[in-house]
Amino acid sequence: MKLSRYHLAALAAFLIWGFFPIPLRILHGYASGQILFFRILLSLVLLLLIHGLGRRAAVRTVAQQWQVAGHAERRSVVVGTVAGGFLLTANWLLFIYVINEVSVQAGSFSYLICPILTALLGFAMLHEKLRPNQWAAIALSALSCLLLGVGELRTLLMSLVVAFTYALYLITQRRLQGYDRLVLLTVQLLLAALVVLPLSPLLGAQPLAGFADGKLLGYTAVLSVVFTVLPLFLNLYALNALPSGTVGIMMYVNPVVSFALAFLYFGEAATLTQGIAYGVILLSVVLYNVQFRATRTSSSLPNEAVS
Repeated sequence: MKLSRYHLAALAAFLIWGFFPIPLRILHGYASGQILFFRILLSLVLLLLIHGLGRRAAVRTVAQQWQVAGHAERRSVVVGTVAGGFLLTANWLLFIYVINEVSVQAGSFSYLICPILTALLGFAMLHEKLRPNQWAAIALSALSCLLLGVGELRTLLMSLVVAFTYALYLITQRRLQGYDRLVLLTVQLLLAALVVLPLSPLLGAQPLAGFADGKLLGYTAVLSVVFTVLPLFLNLYALNALPSGTVGIMMYVNPVVSFALAFLYFGEAATLTQGIAYGVILLSVVLYNVQFRATRTSSSLPNEAVS
């Protein structure tokens, strides 16, 4: 297969997301809610600037679609956008907490199992069909979870919650086909900011103190620009020309890189049982994607940020 600039864009996006734990760990001493607040705020400001400077036509198109939409479609868009904003906010908060308070391995496992969990939710909620090999992959994934749950139940539960919030986010966004995803993501982050601001004391966030903290602002700006908006645009660019299934396969670069960082950079150790579990989940990933070109896969990537 010849690698086009679209393939390279997708690979670059998932490589960037794979290295996300490095800057996140630098902010280890800060409350997860504090990091979340400024990541949402700075990402929102950047996206608003991008729309204002170069994507006004996309914003007008979404506004026109909304004006001509029927009542049922409007309700579906509102529910999907609001639910997506809540789920994405919860996913970001939980992922930050897992990486900084549990382990990089736990965060990596979340996104390794996420596409398969998304497929299962797609079957249950959207009545999407699964091939026999995909059911076998889901069974292997369940086995890997059982192995990780032996002596590491808290870690497993945290990983599954992170994976579940993002998988459910993907399911809600599938109902919004035809709308510009980047515009909807901006609306979702705006809603997230409006919710997180009044809840900041409960989340451990201190906005006023944060604005005076150069380290926090600097690194959350890196999280927002380099690890949120930039890979998001690369992913969108790739999806302009590549099938979603092809991009979906490349998603696994993200957790594989994160696993490598966990062991080689952060010095985390794995037990024999954990090693076997990681091997089983990798086998399930391969099995799930066997002949994935033959039919449309249900693990297609969204057009929004992964981490």
